[in-house]
Amino acid sequence: MDPEVVFDNYRHTITDHYFDMRGRVGRSQFWYFILAYIVGAIAAAILGAVLPLPLGEIYNLALLFPVACIGARRLQDTGRDGKLVWALIILGFVSQVGDILAGASYLALGAWSLIFLAPQLILLKLALLVVSIVLIYFWCQPGDVGDNAYGPPPPMFNPSVRASSSP
Repeated sequence: MDPEVVFDNYRHTITDHYFDMRGRVGRSQFWYFILAYIVGAIAAAILGAVLPLPLGEIYNLALLFPVACIGARRLQDTGRDGKLVWALIILGFVSQVGDILAGASYLALGAWSLIFLAPQLILLKLALLVVSIVLIYFWCQPGDVGDNAYGPPPPMFNPSVRASSSP
């Protein structure tokens, strides 16, 4: 596995497909994107823990649409409707905004503010967990071999080979 190829896939998905829910994406390309996303989320969370800033939440919120769009394209590769990912988008957005508000209210009002926000945040996180488990199950399924309603099969992604060698 070439980390540069994985990072190029990550960067390409974010820059070229930020709001793109059309077409299909293969399992390996999808999971290598998710790997790079998780590494970035861990780095943002660690940096956010060192600095008193909600950097992990801001990172997750900023990349909510690219993650959801590649998830929709992965669902479409399995023949399922990519609109199922809207449940993840809505719950993820509300959850991240709730985390940011909880952090801001904790800084402004102290621990008492969490007494009022904690039950709602717990329910949001549980709903997000259930939707995530269902979608992960769908994303792990093999894609359709031939053409389906969402287009032709995606090209094979090999993380150890560059797609094009540019000088």
